[in-house]
Amino acid sequence: MFNRPKGTRDFAPSEMKKRKIIENKLKSVFMAYNFNEINTPTFEYFELLSKKTGEDIRKQLFVFKDHGNREMGLRPEITSSVVRFYINELKNLPKPQKLFYFANCFRYEQPQAGRYREFWQMGCELLGSKNPIADAEVINLAMDGLNKINMDYEIHIGHLGVLKGVFEEFGLTEDEELKIRRLIDKEDYENLEKCLIELEENKNIIIKDIIFSVLSSKGTVEEVIGNLKEILKNYPKSIESLNNLEEIMEFVKHNNYVINFGIARGLDYYTGMVFEVYGKKEGARQVCGGGRYDNLIELFEGAPTPAVGFAYGFDRIMLNIDDFEVEDESILIIPIKKDKKLLKECLNIADKLRKMEKIVEVDLMNRKLNKALNYANTVGISKVIMIGEKELNEGKISIKDMETGEQKLIDLGDLSNI
Repeated sequence: MFNRPKGTRDFAPSEMKKRKIIENKLKSVFMAYNFNEINTPTFEYFELLSKKTGEDIRKQLFVFKDHGNREMGLRPEITSSVVRFYINELKNLPKPQKLFYFANCFRYEQPQAGRYREFWQMGCELLGSKNPIADAEVINLAMDGLNKINMDYEIHIGHLGVLKGVFEEFGLTEDEELKIRRLIDKEDYENLEKCLIELEENKNIIIKDIIFSVLSSKGTVEEVIGNLKEILKNYPKSIESLNNLEEIMEFVKHNNYVINFGIARGLDYYTGMVFEVYGKKEGARQVCGGGRYDNLIELFEGAPTPAVGFAYGFDRIMLNIDDFEVEDESILIIPIKKDKKLLKECLNIADKLRKMEKIVEVDLMNRKLNKALNYANTVGISKVIMIGEKELNEGKISIKDMETGEQKLIDLGDLSNI
């Protein structure tokens, strides 16, 4: 017997129906904002996948060589592929380019609750606008999608420029900044404090208190930003970023958010506004992340282009929504007795109903009537049409509602009313 690969899953028909319902609801919100769906290859050149993070990402990916000895990798996320696609084929189209996607991604890591080696992402990239309203658009879109599927969530919004302004003022190197951001992203405040104390001693600066003042600032725009402007009045780049976030939030239509400058985002390419969305399911709390990444297209050798986007972790969304029943208005058609003429008539009626976009199944097992009805009840068929010779000769068919038990004869010409 063969087992499925570690960190992957099989989805039964009942689960796939639920996933498709949620997928289509989320897609309808992207389309309502006039984002256009795209798709990209499942694998890319490893050089592309490692461009923004470096060689260290190799051990987190599925990497292989093709028959031409070219090094490839299964995509761990979609943004890099979208940027490549944009630079190669979309850059000359009118701006902004508003793109969304739904695709499987792969990471070679230890599976656990809400974390798999094959997982699905649904997200968007808005390319070409640097205006605050573009940042607000993707935040609004992310929240509207989760509202559409009735998911209980909490959204935290921050701005990397606030801390960057502090780092710049103290003249930190890129490596020092990166180390701090990664400790913040892991919420490893004990080691962060040690790191900052070490920096203070080595550089003869006082930075720890100001960093922790920023990280502890959480609340509404009114509660947080004014206070931080006073604390950071001697850090011009930080003030500029606070003003930018303040303007973005003027266009955010929902007020169930938390301003949180502790969001550092593990992906190193974010440059401005960042946000994360959390559900209530332990082990699968973070369901969405995104922000502004104005330097990424240039890093990938394209012309400097402002960009902002986000991605839902679709599997974690499924873990965070309440379970629900799928109501299929499905129909089973059965002949009353084994008769080729009746069976052909079953197929004719099924064809007519399918052209009316009904979900129809013809009995393929030659079951007796009672067994066919038991099957319909077991699999959740909503209506059963029984085809008998006598009724056909009168231009009628018998239909049974499996929920109420009601059975009646209807005219063959009334199929559209089933």
